[in-house]
Amino acid sequence: MSYLLHIESSSLGEASVSRQVARSFRQAWQGEVVYRDLAEVPVPHLNGAGITARATEPASRTPEQADAAKVQDELIEEFLGAGAYLFTVPMYNLTMPSVFKAWLDQIMVDGRTFSHAGPSPAAGRPAVLISARGGGYGPGAPREGYDYVVPVLEAILGHDDLLGLDVTTVIPELTMARHAPALDALLPKHEESMARAHERAQELAAAIAAA
Repeated sequence: MSYLLHIESSSLGEASVSRQVARSFRQAWQGEVVYRDLAEVPVPHLNGAGITARATEPASRTPEQADAAKVQDELIEEFLGAGAYLFTVPMYNLTMPSVFKAWLDQIMVDGRTFSHAGPSPAAGRPAVLISARGGGYGPGAPREGYDYVVPVLEAILGHDDLLGLDVTTVIPELTMARHAPALDALLPKHEESMARAHERAQELAAAIAAA
């Protein structure tokens, strides 16, 4: 297998629960890693030059289009060169961090990373999505249905008409129970969720590396 591509997007550094669980994955991983921390070094948001460059012959591109195409080419080549993926994407205000959305917009190019006429070049490659959140959004929770991170990313990353990756999601939840006295009663559930997340991350790393 070629390298693991780890895309990080949490802004909290060492305090980030998503990063902590990802670290458990990385500790169990056997193999090369290419790491991109979008919080530290954000990629540009997709603009008009980047969109129009995709349909413009290189010799006819403006300087702005050429610069935008260079960014996309680097990110796409990095994405397609990987044999497995680790995405660290916490929930911010019910959705993904904007830096991760910017990365997706740069690499999602019809005819290069996906195609409506056939499978993606990366189809079937294993991917692990780690997404921590302060509350609980699963079945029966007061905010069930308000998760606009995991369902969206499982569709973009995993749908056959899009990137087509084989996505497994790990969700450490109720992280605010550590910090909000009103949530003290939920602390045992949070701790249980964290233990499961770390264990699952290690299991997935070992299984993917072995495969």
